[in-house]
Amino acid sequence: MIHVQKFVNNNQRMFKKTLSYYFMHLVVAMAVGYLVTGSWAMAVAFSLLEPTVQAVAFFFHEKVWERKDSKQLGEATV
Repeated sequence: MIHVQKFVNNNQRMFKKTLSYYFMHLVVAMAVGYLVTGSWAMAVAFSLLEPTVQAVAFFFHEKVWERKDSKQLGEATV
């Protein structure tokens, strides 16, 4: 359990950023889904599925870039 707490504490900013991105993406996806289908039910279903997958992908995308940045920083100091 301590590993989970440490992970959450070390990534709080990224979790907040991912969550705000998720809500923004949800609203945009719902609007686009409604414009394309004309159905609120389809728009809601689309807006919940696609941004949820994107939010998870975004988190790991940020982790890859964070690792890349730290490697470059480490190489620059050597």
